[in-house]
Amino acid sequence: MEIKKNAQSYLMPFIIMVVLMSLIGLITNLNQQFQGPMQAAYLLKAGGLKNMLTTMLVFSFFLAYLVMGPITNKYIDKNGYKKSLIFGLFILIAAFGLYELSAWVFETFDKANFIDTIEKAKAAEIAKTPFEYTGPVTVPYAYYIFLLAAFVAGTALTYLQAVVNPYIVACEVKGTSGVQRQSIAGAGNSTMTTIGPLLVASLIFGGASGLNISISSLYIPILALIVMVAIIIVALTKIHLPSIASAEKKEGEVLEKSVWSFSHLSLGVIAIFMYVGVEVCVGSNINLFAMSDGGFTLETAAKLASMYWGGMLIGRLCGSFLSKISANVQLLVTSVGAGILVALAMITNNPWLLVGVGLFHSIMWPAIFSLAIDKLGKYTSAGTGALMMGVVGGAVLPLIQGVAADHIGWQYTWAIVLAAEAYLLYYALIGYKVKQLPE
Repeated sequence: MEIKKNAQSYLMPFIIMVVLMSLIGLITNLNQQFQGPMQAAYLLKAGGLKNMLTTMLVFSFFLAYLVMGPITNKYIDKNGYKKSLIFGLFILIAAFGLYELSAWVFETFDKANFIDTIEKAKAAEIAKTPFEYTGPVTVPYAYYIFLLAAFVAGTALTYLQAVVNPYIVACEVKGTSGVQRQSIAGAGNSTMTTIGPLLVASLIFGGASGLNISISSLYIPILALIVMVAIIIVALTKIHLPSIASAEKKEGEVLEKSVWSFSHLSLGVIAIFMYVGVEVCVGSNINLFAMSDGGFTLETAAKLASMYWGGMLIGRLCGSFLSKISANVQLLVTSVGAGILVALAMITNNPWLLVGVGLFHSIMWPAIFSLAIDKLGKYTSAGTGALMMGVVGGAVLPLIQGVAADHIGWQYTWAIVLAAEAYLLYYALIGYKVKQLPE
C-alpha cells in the first residue's frame, strides 16, 4: 500500500514536469521562429550581412549548451535538483524579460533611425519593384539585446533539461513505467515544437509579414509566459518532489584510457554534431528559404516549419514500433531518405520538399546515441557527456548556412545540409563499428 500512496503522491509533480518538458520544446522552437520577424523588424539596413545576422539568433541559443553545460552540472552537484530546477526557471524569466526589453528599446530608441528606410521599402512594395538597401550597415541596439536573450534562454534550458528528465523518471505514477512517462513528456515536447511556428506567425504577430511586422507584438504573449513560469515556480515551492540519487561511483573503478580512444564514440560525437545541425538548419531556416526564394509570407512559411516539426512528432510516435530494426539500419535508411529530399529541394528550389525531412530526422538521435555508446562499459557515463558536446552543431551549421546565403542565396546552401546527411550515412555504414584506437 505504501508504494501505491507514493505513486499517487507524485501525480501532480509529474504533470508539472510534462508541462515543463512541453515548455522546453516551445521555447526552443519559438527562438528559431523568431528569426523571420527579427530579420524583418531589425535587419532592414543589414545589407549583405542580413542572413548571417539572422542566423546568429539560433547560434547564440545553442552556444549556451556548450558554454554553460559544465557550469550547470557543477551547480546541480552543489545545490541539488529542485533548487537547480527553480533557478533555471528564474533564468528563463530573465530571458523573457530581455526579449521584452529588446522590443521596447527598438520602439523607443532605434526605430527613429529606420523610418526613412521603412518608408522607401513600403513605397517599393506598393510599386511592386524590388527594394535593396545600399547604405552603410546599421544594426539596432535592440538586436544585440535579442541575441543576449537567446543565449540566456539557452542557458535556462540547459538547467531544465538536465533536471526535468531525471524527475520524469523519478515521479512515479500509478499504472505507468519510467519509459511510458518519458514517452508522454516527449509527446508534449514534440507537440509544442510542432505548433510553435504557428504561434509565432499567427498568434504573436497576427499574420503580419515583412514590413507590417511590429516587434512590439511580443509584449503580451511574452508577459503571459512570464506569468505562467512564475506560477510554476510557486507550485514547485509548495509540493514535494522525489529525491534523485546521484550516480554512484564504483569503488576502485579507474578509467585507464581516454574515452576518445573509442573511434565509434569519437565519430558519434561528430554524428550528433551533424544531426543537431541539420535538424536545426531545416527547422529554423526553411521559412527564411521560403520567404526569400519562394516569395512566401511569414504565415505561410511558418506552416512549412510547423509541418516539418509535425513530421518529427509523427516519426517519434512511430519509433517505438521499430525496436526490432537495428540502429545502424535505421540511421542508414533515414539519412538516405533525408538526403534525397534535401537534394531535390536544392535542385528544384522548392522548400515544400524539406517538409518531409522531419519524418526522417525524427529517429536519428536515439539511433546515433545507442550506436555511439555501444560496448563502452564503465566508460558509458563519460561517453554520454562527450556526446552532449555535439549539440553545439545546432549553433554552428545554421550560422554557416546563413553566411553562405548572404553570398550565394539560399538555394545552394542546402549543400551544407546534404554533406552532413552524407556523413550520417557514412556513420551508419562504417563509423558506428566498435573499434578502439591504439594509445
